[in-house]
Amino acid sequence: MTRTLIVTGGAGFIGSNFIHTLVSSRPTWKIVNLDALTYAGNLENLTAIERHPGYTFVHGDITRAADVERAFAAARELGGPISVVHFAAESHVDRSIQSGLPFVNTNVLGTQVVLDAARAHKVERFVHVSTDEVYGSLGATGYFTEDTPLAPNSPYSASKAASDLLVRAAVHTFGFPGLITRCSNNYGPYQFPEKLIPLMIANAGEGKPLPVYGDGMNVRDWLYVVDHCEAILAVLERGRLGETYNIGGHNEYPNIYIVKRILAELGQPESLITYVKDRLGHDRRYAIDASKIERELGWRPRFRFEDALPLTVAWYRSQTQWMQRVRNGAYREYYSRQYGS
Repeated sequence: MTRTLIVTGGAGFIGSNFIHTLVSSRPTWKIVNLDALTYAGNLENLTAIERHPGYTFVHGDITRAADVERAFAAARELGGPISVVHFAAESHVDRSIQSGLPFVNTNVLGTQVVLDAARAHKVERFVHVSTDEVYGSLGATGYFTEDTPLAPNSPYSASKAASDLLVRAAVHTFGFPGLITRCSNNYGPYQFPEKLIPLMIANAGEGKPLPVYGDGMNVRDWLYVVDHCEAILAVLERGRLGETYNIGGHNEYPNIYIVKRILAELGQPESLITYVKDRLGHDRRYAIDASKIERELGWRPRFRFEDALPLTVAWYRSQTQWMQRVRNGAYREYYSRQYGS
């Protein structure tokens, strides 16, 4: 079935990968990409599809109702029922520790603005893309399920939990056709190099120190971004309205293991590893139980970590100009402030 889809935050890491997935697997769909192009939004992520006949870009901020309305106007011109996949968010925990206000503004206020517009335009479906960080931290055993109580431990995850609850409230108060996805840590092409894997690839490739928080034993479940995008598409097309779906990669590894694997891929010595002061409130372990989406929608990750990490390293090594441009300006200032001591 042909759809008209508004994608918020489509120039970011996961959003741009999702648009690439749509263009390749659903070529007849019409896509409106609404993005504010903040520091992590990069239209270069989408140069390969910017002339696709079904693709429209709208430069706008989700916290501004007029900007969101322009995206809906563009979608209406394309015809057919409209659905929304909502990626747009401030997403970096370290930045939220420096200041929580941008996270509350974008992730909470912005989500409500998009929800109000989506209700007014009677969207067919609304997929809100969230994170496993809303569940807090696990001990050495156990997994997050969709019924795990929310216990966010950072300003970022608190803002995402709040946005999740706004979607839930719209579903239960207004019968809104909302769905929520909560994913584990993503990696792959187009990720802004403040996050662990692209940061380590960039530094290791230049023989620079690799900053590792604390003892490096914080555990995350790693999910290749292509798998995540395919899971979101499954939820959009077949998910039960009002439901939440956890999306995980079945790849639990401590951060230090990831760093050492990257060094091995690049043939660089482990002596580049530099342990730095731990992040405030650093959650020890995340792990996702993704059995619900596997059981109900038939989705499972296609990529093994052992295969997808080398693919990711190779992609970044082949995109030196992209990396150089992304790492200019404000990012360099942030990097110095965050890791300079």
